[in-house]
Amino acid sequence: MEVSWLWGLFGGLIIGTAASILLLGNGRIMGASGILGGLLDGTAGRGWIEAVVFVAALIATPALLHYLGTGTVRTNATASPVLLIAGGLAVGLGTRLANGCTSGHGVCGISRLSVRGIVATLFYIGAGVATVACLRLLAGGL
Repeated sequence: MEVSWLWGLFGGLIIGTAASILLLGNGRIMGASGILGGLLDGTAGRGWIEAVVFVAALIATPALLHYLGTGTVRTNATASPVLLIAGGLAVGLGTRLANGCTSGHGVCGISRLSVRGIVATLFYIGAGVATVACLRLLAGGL
C-alpha cells in the first residue's frame, strides 16, 4: 500500500498546529499570503520580524526535512517549468483577488466557522476542480 498520503497528513498537522499557536499565542490569523504580502508591500508594520521568521520557516522546513534524510515526496506535478511558473503566478493572483489563501481562509477561516472563509474556500476549490477538468478535456492533462 502506498503511504505517500502520510506526508499530506503530517503536513496538515503541522499547518494546523502552527495556525493554532499563532492564533492562541498572539491572536493573529495565519494567512501565509497575507503575511508575505505585508512584507512585500510594507504593511507588516511592527510585526515585520515575526513575518520574516514565518516566511523563513516556510522555506527552511522542507529544506531541513530533505537534509535530515526524509528525501523527496512525489507530487506528480508537471515537469514543465513554464507551467509551474504560470501556475504559481495564477495562485498568487488568486490569493490577492480572494484576500487570502488556503491557510487563511481554508485552515483558519473554516476552523473559526467564518462565512467569508467558507465561501472563499468553496470558490477556490471549485475553481481548481474546474481548471483541472478543463485542462484534462482540452489538453490531455498537460
